Amino acid sequence: MIYSEFYSEVGKLLYAIADIDGFISPQEKKKLQEIVRRELVPIEKHGDEYGTDAAFYAETEFNILDENSSDPETAFESFIDFVEEHHTAFDEKMKNVCIRVAKELAYAYRGTNKKEKMLIDKLKEKLEKVVVKNNNQI
Repeated sequence: MIYSEFYSEVGKLLYAIADIDGFISPQEKKKLQEIVRRELVPIEKHGDEYGTDAAFYAETEFNILDENSSDPETAFESFIDFVEEHHTAFDEKMKNVCIRVAKELAYAYRGTNKKEKMLIDKLKEKLEKVVVKNNNQI
């Protein structure tokens, strides 16, 4: 799996969570930066050809989608498609990180709303299927 692609997809997931209610608050943007620096950068050991930590691709992708007012459902489905395509590289730890950062971002502005909760529940369901599938193949 190419880690810069994985983190770009994580950026799509986080964008979908933040924009599912049609509004991305300044608090959500700030929380995104915190999540990348506090949660993702410390666990990522891969970089690109310029030495940039691959985890920063999440923030870059989020910003690109935000600037283009992209559809959050499309962004979410892109993340899910990527996970399913690369399911053999996706483990329990990666699943837990994705769920944790999605929850953190959703909570950043006035707590988690109904649309964000529904999307997080859908994320949990999809990721659990991938991890179970991997465990059954071992």
